[in-house]
Amino acid sequence: MFEKLQRAFWKALTPDLIAEEPAPAAVGELLPDVLAALGGAGNLKSQQRVALTRVRVQLLDPAKLDEGALKAAGVPGVMVLAGGVVHLLVGVV
Repeated sequence: MFEKLQRAFWKALTPDLIAEEPAPAAVGELLPDVLAALGGAGNLKSQQRVALTRVRVQLLDPAKLDEGALKAAGVPGVMVLAGGVVHLLVGVV
C-alpha cells in the first residue's frame, strides 16, 4: 500500500519520468496467446504460481505445447520437465 502511495506521489511530481505500468493479469490467469501455445484451456491439468517470475503448468498432452508460440507471446523462458510439467518464466506480474 505504501509503495503505491509513494509511486503516485512521485508520478504527480515527475509525470514524464515515471512510466505507466500496464495492468497485470490476475494471479493464475494466463494470457490468451500463452494459453493457446499451451494447447488450450482443455490441455491444462493444473497451474500454480510458484514465484514472482514463474508459473508451473501441468499439461494433459505435452505434445500440444508450442514453445515457439510461447516465445512469440512474450514468455522469455520455458523449462519443460517430465510428466507434462512446464515452468514459464514470465517476469513480475
